[in-house]
Amino acid sequence: MSLSKVFEQSIEIDASVNIVENCITDLDLMGRWLNPALHCEAIGEWNTSMGSRSRFVIKIPLLQPTLESVVVERDVGLVVWQFEGFFQGRDRWECQSLVHGTKLINRFEFKIPNPLVEWGFNIFAAQWTKQDMISQLERIKALAEQISSNQKL
Repeated sequence: MSLSKVFEQSIEIDASVNIVENCITDLDLMGRWLNPALHCEAIGEWNTSMGSRSRFVIKIPLLQPTLESVVVERDVGLVVWQFEGFFQGRDRWECQSLVHGTKLINRFEFKIPNPLVEWGFNIFAAQWTKQDMISQLERIKALAEQISSNQKL
């Protein structure tokens, strides 16, 4: 797939790969770090194994644009959702083990097939999306470090 845009952010987290991965793949924990305007729901039973399906809904009054996604890559510390809808692309989450914690990398690759939607995204939402990715990583960091700290007690 030829992708026109790539946004990539990373953060170092003082928690194990297992804890960070759980923050990304547990639906309840996901709800604690996802942007409040975004909702993820399972299609069928929730899991993040290869081929599992989910739906991400942007809570915009009246519109509620939706991205259907499927897990296309899965390994320990790695999950890649491929999505279709007003965006087409992949959202890759990778945990890399560090001496003291985990480096979490989020790579959002996408194209927008509709030129009008692409224009609107570039004008109104591109910078917001980049900033939101940073904010999400900061929320995951806080959540994972809190869980790690509680496990050490």
